[in-house]
Amino acid sequence: MEHEPITVSIERTVDPARIGEATIWVQAGINLANKYPGFLGSGWVRAGETSDIWYMLYRFRDDETLLAWENSSERAWWLSSGKDFMQHRRSEKRTGIEGWFDAPFATSVSAAHGPGGPEATGTQVTVPLAPPRWKQAVSIWLGFFPVNLVFTFLVTWLVPGWETWGVLLHVLVSTLVLTPIMAYWVLPWVTRMQRPWLQAPSRSHGQLEA
Repeated sequence: MEHEPITVSIERTVDPARIGEATIWVQAGINLANKYPGFLGSGWVRAGETSDIWYMLYRFRDDETLLAWENSSERAWWLSSGKDFMQHRRSEKRTGIEGWFDAPFATSVSAAHGPGGPEATGTQVTVPLAPPRWKQAVSIWLGFFPVNLVFTFLVTWLVPGWETWGVLLHVLVSTLVLTPIMAYWVLPWVTRMQRPWLQAPSRSHGQLEA
């Protein structure tokens, strides 16, 4: 079974008087994560030149390699070393279709590549922005239409009196059955198959360096 890479986005606030320390601290975390198997890249950006909100983004090959980093003693030490000037606000983990709805970050970042790649500050990693909404809609429809069609044929054939259940029960049963199928199997597969098209840059959606 193919595993989806997992991207973690973390939002933190930084003490404006300790920007220098925070910059070194962030890069130290990237360098530590870079040593772990499955690490695919990391970067950080500030929300604005005078903003105290910073975003960190890193990616691992799968759940197992991500958990190895997140549960490591090195990461625990690193987090504790920054608690005086860096406060956690929120974090999100995204695979497949979930990554479509990310808010865009700024375009100036410091990043490190995975094992074997360059580790110096200033190396750039290209991460696609969310596809335009019309591409999202097309992809969802391409998954939902055949699944809904097959489901309708099957229940009509297998469930006695299905036609007499009424619209409310039809919709209730259909959504209860099809929602987890779409979320856990169909949409992740559709996004994998269409990834080159979804991530292709357009006039209004370029790429983010993160």
